[in-house]
This record gives sequence, structure tokens and C-alpha cells, in this order.
Amino acid sequence: MNVSVVAKRRVAAALAVSLIAMNAGTVSAANWFKIQDTNAKKVPLISGFIEPDVFAMAGTPVAIYNPVLKKYVEAVPHVNLVGPNFTQSTTGIIQRARLMIRGWIDPHISYFFAGEFGNNAATDVRGHYQPQLQDGRFTFSGYIPGIRVEAGIIRAPSAEDAMNGYMSYNYVVFPTVINQLMLQPFYAARPSSPYAAGPSGSVLVPSSESLGVNAFRYPGIQLFDWKTWGHWQIAYAAMVGMYGSVAAGNLSNSPLYAARLQGSYIFGGHGPFRSDVTAWIWYQNAQPDYLGHAYNMQREGAGFQYLDGYMHRWGRRLKFEYMRGNGWISAPAAFSQAIGLQPALYNNQLYTNISNSAYGYYVEGGVFLTKRIEADVRYDYYNRLPNLEAAGQERVFKTWALALQYHFTPITKLMAGYYFRTVDAPGVAPNTPGAAVSAATDNEFAMQAMISF
Repeated sequence: MNVSVVAKRRVAAALAVSLIAMNAGTVSAANWFKIQDTNAKKVPLISGFIEPDVFAMAGTPVAIYNPVLKKYVEAVPHVNLVGPNFTQSTTGIIQRARLMIRGWIDPHISYFFAGEFGNNAATDVRGHYQPQLQDGRFTFSGYIPGIRVEAGIIRAPSAEDAMNGYMSYNYVVFPTVINQLMLQPFYAARPSSPYAAGPSGSVLVPSSESLGVNAFRYPGIQLFDWKTWGHWQIAYAAMVGMYGSVAAGNLSNSPLYAARLQGSYIFGGHGPFRSDVTAWIWYQNAQPDYLGHAYNMQREGAGFQYLDGYMHRWGRRLKFEYMRGNGWISAPAAFSQAIGLQPALYNNQLYTNISNSAYGYYVEGGVFLTKRIEADVRYDYYNRLPNLEAAGQERVFKTWALALQYHFTPITKLMAGYYFRTVDAPGVAPNTPGAAVSAATDNEFAMQAMISF
């Protein structure tokens, strides 16, 4: 089997672009930059997908002291409620609903636009639902050897699961380390009044000033390309963009720099999907603004992945990635404001200074028991603010995930998973809110249907 056919491996499942890649005749190489940043020559003008989800947790409450009522009240913390609304522990939602338009202007210029209409952190702006333009870019190819240019709203080079398309996810619930470290919420840089001071040098950001997330995407310009020598392939991307909320129109002038380098050995495959070993490194630096001061936010990581035999019995995969960050570390609010607790419990705590840090990793594996049934396991570890252990702000999140998938087609499937979650709070005194919330963290069950069209 020649490499041109083999090379479309599992990356063809990325986003709804996977549908296009599988309908293309041959492709000389396949990687995230090709699948997501360039169009196959014969592409459907309109495509999309929808993700209905079911989440279930016990909804364990904790007793928290109310200083106004001068007594303890029971409340369910956000960690045991389903986001982005945090009103129920068991519910069904349309988490993602994407409509995409793509095509070619001429043989060298392609375009891609996508709107997000689901109920998730990207469409939750200032506490209200707001659909947004998720992608919007033009790609210029063939003008400069070894360089392709992309301009618009771009998926910034970063962690592997941030590069993945949703249809290639193997779990309903994201790894905590990526959710908290890489899906950094945006906040109003110039609020109506300065944010109140929080614990250990943080600021307290109310939900009215929270501008959602960009789902790893930023406005900017990216240079990228790839080269293949036999079974070997190397790919790169470097981006300069603006750090800010696209949905809220708060782009500011805060710069973002991002780069990723990856190398692969393509050793075989089945049908349109690729079997390979890939390793990567990536780096991001942004300078978010708050009240006219530019802070420093740095993220970096490295990992590898082994894939062999997608949708074939005993097809298998293994992935590991480590990442760390300094500056602009966010700790989500523990409760809702309506409970009448102290502000530090119902506001986001933002640790702006570069001295604040976090790190974590995830390792996961999967095997096809039959052509259509896949079993998966993952361990996710995230240590937030270890530098503030003495101040009682450090939290260590650990999650074991067990999951099953049923693949109707390579891009339409049903997923179910159970997540064993624990949160440790080193240095936190007993009988405090931090200790109570950590001890009460529920396990979680989640199901999702990925339906592509």
C-alpha cells in the first residue's frame, strides 16, 4: 500500500474536514496542519456536525458558612454541576453544533468559515448564550516553496488535543490539564471597576466580566508547511496573533505568539487512515492586558502518539503529553453568587503574575475490540499553583477515565465514559471551603453522539 493512501490515517477524523479528506483521491501527506489548514481540491461547500450529550453526577453538596445569615448552608459546588450554566448535576445538552463553509477561490487560495451554535464555554459570554464565528480564514499555498500562509481566525499551534478536531476525540470530558491550562477564559481588560483583590495576590473576576473562550483559536497570521521523505515526515507552524475574545469583540492589541514542530514515521495503515508514530513540541506566549498593564502568559509542552489500525480489530493507540504554564493562571469559581457566600467563593480567581505556575500531563490508550467497538483508558493529572502551597491555594486534580466507543463510520460514533475524579488540597486547613469542596468531588458519567453531515 503506497504512502499517499496510507497517510490520511486518523487525522482525517479531525473536525468535519475529515469527511473531505476521505473523499479526496490521494494525499501526499497528512497531519493536523494539512487537514485543518488546507482544503482538498474537491470539497463539499457545506458540512458540519452536532454533538448531543448527557452528563450525570451525584450532585454532592457541601456545608459552607454564610456570613450574612451567620450559619452554615448547603450548596453544590461547580465541580459537581454541568457547565457552562452550572445549574444541574444531571442533564442533556447540545454541547457543540458546527456549520462549516469551505472552498477554493483559485488553485492557490482556499477559505474556511465555521459557526459554533452549541452550548459550551465558547458560547457563554458574560453569562449569556451567544453563538460565535469559530473559524474564519484564508490559506495561500504555492507562492513560496516551503511556506504556506494562513490569515484570519486560526487554531493556534499548541497541545495535541487542542489541535485535534472534535470528531477525533475519544472521551466526552476533556483532560483537566488542557481545560484549565489551555482553555484560558478571557476577562474584560478594562472593567467598569477594578477587580477586587483575592487570595495570594489574585484578582476576583465576576461572571459579568467573563468573556468565554476561543476554543484554542485566535485572530492572526500563521506560516506552516510539511515535508515527507519516504516514511518520514516533518511539519511546522508559527503564528503571530491577538490574544482576546472573538465572540465578545474584545481583541485588544495584546499579542500572541505560538509555534509547534512535529515529526512522524509513517509505517502503514488501513484504508484512508494512517498508522504512525508522531512526536511534537510546542510553545505559546501571550501578553494579556489588564487596566493598561501587559502581563506575561507562557505555555509549553511536548508529547508523542502511536497509532495503528483504525477501525480494525486490535487496532491500538497510545498517547502521552506533558505541559506547563507560568502567569495568568485561572481558578474557576467554586459556587454561584446566589448562595450569598463570600466573593472569593463565587468569582473566578485570576493569578496574573508570571511567578504563578501550573503543570500536568495525561496518558491514554485504546484498542479496537472489534471493527466498531473501541475501549479506552486515560489518566489525567493537573497541579494548579504549586508555588502557593503554603498559602493554601494549590489544587491537584486527578482523573481516571474508562470509556467505550461505537463507530458507525470513521466520523460518526457514540461515546460513553465514566470518570473517577479526585481533588487534593495540600496545605488547606480542615473545615474550610477548599477542603470541603475537594473532599466532595463527584465521579461523572457522560455520553455523546457525534453526528456528521
